[in-house]
Amino acid sequence: MKETVIQFGEGGFLRSFVDVFIHKMNEQGLYDGKVVVVQPIAKGLIHLVNEQNGVYHQFLRGVENGEVVNECITVRSISRGVDPYSQYDEYLNLAHNPDMRVIISNTTEAGIEYLGTESITDAPPKSFPAKLTVLLYERFKAGLPGFIILSCELIDNNGKELLDCVLKYAALWKLPEEFVQWITRENHFCNTLVDRICTGYPRDEVAELTARLGEEDKLMNTAEIFHLWVIEGNFENEFPLQRAGINVIWTEDVKPYKKRKVRILNGGHTSMVLAARLYGLSTVKECLDDELVNAFLRKTMFEEIIPTLGNTEEDIRFGEAVLERFANPFVKHQLLSIALNSVSKFKARVLPTILEYYEANGTLPRCMTFSLAALIRFYRTDEANDNEDIMEFMKKASSAQILEREQYWGRDLTFMLEEIERYLKIMEEQGMRKAFEEVLA
Repeated sequence: MKETVIQFGEGGFLRSFVDVFIHKMNEQGLYDGKVVVVQPIAKGLIHLVNEQNGVYHQFLRGVENGEVVNECITVRSISRGVDPYSQYDEYLNLAHNPDMRVIISNTTEAGIEYLGTESITDAPPKSFPAKLTVLLYERFKAGLPGFIILSCELIDNNGKELLDCVLKYAALWKLPEEFVQWITRENHFCNTLVDRICTGYPRDEVAELTARLGEEDKLMNTAEIFHLWVIEGNFENEFPLQRAGINVIWTEDVKPYKKRKVRILNGGHTSMVLAARLYGLSTVKECLDDELVNAFLRKTMFEEIIPTLGNTEEDIRFGEAVLERFANPFVKHQLLSIALNSVSKFKARVLPTILEYYEANGTLPRCMTFSLAALIRFYRTDEANDNEDIMEFMKKASSAQILEREQYWGRDLTFMLEEIERYLKIMEEQGMRKAFEEVLA
């Protein structure tokens, strides 16, 4: 089978999402292509991907149409993995394969960034957009057609933002004008929305699931049964996702779908997890089972997020469905997994609602302001997992210094300082239970 897809990211989400979809298209004879996975950062799982020849088991579990689903798919859509940090020439060679047509990425919200400090001679450049620019330049020099580029990072206008970064690197490196024109003429940078809760490697179920499989799988992966992929454009003729039964929407505008999902589902997650972790909980299911945290999440969603969106029946139904998905008995979504890169996640998922709520009401939303205070307190612990510079700054800085850090938030947030410090004082002096009770009072 031909290699037709280059995928930046070997983590659990893309393996529970795109790689499963491609496997299903291949299985039904609708597509003839495999994925080459590129490791976007220096440390990753590519060695495991290659040890297992790209094959792994994906457990999909939940409730669908009122029926409990608990299925396992042996996914065979990945042909191999490439680590550009140790196989840079092999990475560049991907651009010379004429069968390659689709590029897919999920490098977290922090992945699409323009650093402006890299050189085209770096092997590889540090950032994902810089790595992509080098690959596209190789493609251009080879005289081959461009790509359908499906960015799955959870930021607004993810495809456009990625394109903007690529164009900035082309300008920084003074690459030919013909290449710049080729980037926009021959490549399709699609804005997308992805939705599937992926719970990753099931550490506390390994023995049970290994016995079920009858073999060891270091890449076994778990996710909910629900999925949705909204993509601007329509490449169904080349990438027949709908025909394979995948819940894909090809559309001219992804914004309404993205805003609802990012604000309610991801915003709900991000607003809750750090405070819940400080409170001593470990999984989303534990949060839903805890009366206090459940009440906090409901108040956040139905009194702060959804009213800011418009409070339509569709928004409310989506919110109720999200709560059902969070309470999925099979999903053991670790709070520390969701907590990864929380500063950039908070900026993308929660801060826009805070600002819109404040503008509309003249007051700060209590729950989401509390969640920012919890973020500040969480980053003073040893459980924070983010860019090293961010962790070092957040651990030592005062609340005022953090809130005025426009580099993190896109604007000065010191107008929130009084409320933030009030919640921090309660957390530090009276504990998280009292803090939750205060915000819910």
